[in-house]
Amino acid sequence: MDLLNDLVDFFGRNGYLAVFFALMLCGAGLPLPEDITLVAGGIITGLGYGDVHTMVGVGMAGVLVGDSTMFLLGRHFGGRIMSWRLVARLLTPERYAKVQEKFERYGNRMMFVARFLPGMRTAVFITAGATHRVGFFRFLLLDGLAAAISVPIWVYLGYFGAHNHEWLAMWIHRGQTGVWLAIAGALLALGVIWWRRKRAARDCG
Repeated sequence: MDLLNDLVDFFGRNGYLAVFFALMLCGAGLPLPEDITLVAGGIITGLGYGDVHTMVGVGMAGVLVGDSTMFLLGRHFGGRIMSWRLVARLLTPERYAKVQEKFERYGNRMMFVARFLPGMRTAVFITAGATHRVGFFRFLLLDGLAAAISVPIWVYLGYFGAHNHEWLAMWIHRGQTGVWLAIAGALLALGVIWWRRKRAARDCG
């Protein structure tokens, strides 16, 4: 929890912009846990240093800008980006090949799932851009849908646990399970909507 306390102190003194730029750096592959950063942003609002709903918006913006930057860099520079020293540490040739294999197997769903895989997120987004697998707006839609699940969970968790550190610590450890349950619920809802539309179209035909 030392990192969390340090982030709370830093964000409390510097506000929304500090949270935004920290999340951008998370998207760029900085070894800073995105979930802990979002929780810290929520905590400072629970302590009275901001509005929690605004913080959710700031969190969404920071996450999407960071992710989009990696995608667009990959799209612009292609495979050449792997020669960059910082990128080479995140995306080795072996990992690049592995991510492409995952795309072949799972398709564009990989970009949705990658948001919840801290060790793979940046590598997946760079690869998606470098291989031109998907257009930018499709990427933004998939990543935005995933962020709309994860970002509010972590920010509101920090907000409600700002004055109860034991409860907060427990739910941080449980939080990833909660995120996956939220994903499953979202996918189930989308599946039901798709099935109903398909059935309605068939009945009309």
